[in-house]
Amino acid sequence: MRLLDGSGMSREVHVPFCERLRVRLPRSTHLTKLPLVRRGVYLSLYVVLDLYSRFVVAWMVSRKENSALASQLMAEATARYRITPGQLTIHQDRGSPMIAHGYLDQMKEMDVTCSHSRPRVSNDNAFSESQFKTQKYQPDYPGRFDSVAHARGWCEDYFDWYNFKHHHSGLAGFTPEQVFTGRYQKVAIDKQQALDDRYALNPERFVKGRPMVAMPPLSVAINPIVQSEDGSIIDDRVNFPTLTAAGYVK
Repeated sequence: MRLLDGSGMSREVHVPFCERLRVRLPRSTHLTKLPLVRRGVYLSLYVVLDLYSRFVVAWMVSRKENSALASQLMAEATARYRITPGQLTIHQDRGSPMIAHGYLDQMKEMDVTCSHSRPRVSNDNAFSESQFKTQKYQPDYPGRFDSVAHARGWCEDYFDWYNFKHHHSGLAGFTPEQVFTGRYQKVAIDKQQALDDRYALNPERFVKGRPMVAMPPLSVAINPIVQSEDGSIIDDRVNFPTLTAAGYVK
């Protein structure tokens, strides 16, 4: 899909295709800067990440950082994956595109709950930050890109690898696509069969007994709700809608 920003320049939104879709919510959205060879010039990379599976559901490279592009990216991502009103929660930092009234108004129209990081806290979007670290530590990461086309081409190859071939340590070695679609359960059965065959041949080699396939965590959270010893909720670390413009009422 191509978008137009205020300058009339086209922008491409990339929404990876994934069969046997199983939507897992919430999601995290964030952006990072990609430097060009020309000093002082940067591109903006927007990424929407499924929190549970780490699957990148949409991404976009743009010359500008603004709320209109962020809004259009989210609109396309929700439409492509058939998100129903009230189903989605988006966690994001407090960058200017993510707190702009136009962006928040559109999220309210789509009935998307917006969660924001705490002020002046740099690690409240850890899942997205971790993905960006994986990206920028790739052996073939250019460091600086020649052009927008160069950046888009490299990102397209990278996100295809990340979603479908990257055996994620946070997912017990499964790929984001396998967890996102639920296909990891069939893969786990095949892995367990291979382990059982090895165990049957040489049980003495497994000093801790029959090996079992590690599985992804049952749940993930960003600053989850914490209960005290008396059962009351400690909510000073919880990220829920924190801006009145996002519909938050204290």
